[in-house]
Amino acid sequence: MELRQLRYFVTVVDEGGFTRAAQRLHLSQPGLSAQLKQLERELGQRLLDRGARTVTPTEVGRAVLDHARAALAAVDRIDQTVQEFSGLLRGQVRLGAVSGAAADEFDIAGVLAGFHDDHPGVAISLTEDTSERMLAALDRDDLDLALVGLTGAQLGPGIATDVVLETPLVAAVAAESDEPADTITLRALTERRLICLPRGTGLRGIFERSCAAAGFVPEIAFEAAAPPLLLELAARGLGTAVVPALGAEEAAGFGVRVLPIVEPAIRGRLALAWRGDRPLTPAAKVLLGQLRIALRTGT
Repeated sequence: MELRQLRYFVTVVDEGGFTRAAQRLHLSQPGLSAQLKQLERELGQRLLDRGARTVTPTEVGRAVLDHARAALAAVDRIDQTVQEFSGLLRGQVRLGAVSGAAADEFDIAGVLAGFHDDHPGVAISLTEDTSERMLAALDRDDLDLALVGLTGAQLGPGIATDVVLETPLVAAVAAESDEPADTITLRALTERRLICLPRGTGLRGIFERSCAAAGFVPEIAFEAAAPPLLLELAARGLGTAVVPALGAEEAAGFGVRVLPIVEPAIRGRLALAWRGDRPLTPAAKVLLGQLRIALRTGT
């Protein structure tokens, strides 16, 4: 018995006949039929009922079919594993990232360039979107991996995450504003025109959940997809921006003052997400490992 004979057997059953199976396998029909007759002789049992129009498995064939599929799947997994460790990865990896992350916090482009150099046979796609839409794309199997902001809401049962960064949320105001304190309470933000990331982003989600827990709905005057634009709007006196924490020198460069949000403090979490209820492809598994290292070290 040879593995290729098992593959021929499964294909004939799936296609319901020798003609379509031979076309799918790129074999001649007589050659395919001869291989399966040889398999039946070796097993001492007839596996297929050869009708005038269709070919169906016999009772023995049906019993063998599941084992044949399992054997072929195991061989495919062995082949994938060997490819992974030999660096001969093939296929495609679909990565999603929250808007701005690929350019600001981390050198995602550098990670993808290094991955491509090591595995030129793998096609890579990168999409920027909101965390909410990317988590939905993972659920639909439209993405393999995603860098998302977590809101604290319950994730889908099949989603696995690895938090790679936690950062406090702060309020940013124009540098020349007359602020009497160095911090601001969450409740005090009820009196502010706020500048925030759009709905569907992790930071917006965690901020709104914190406001709801405090008993109010924030007044969002301006929305923008990237924190630098939020800071620019705040620097021009258009409101108070709710953004990830930034250092004093960086804040000065944007023309803003930073007020840590207290009572309660709010922390945003950035995480890698993927479907944990099914195996990742070898290429996606390798890229996930490289992203984990890069995101944690900030390189």
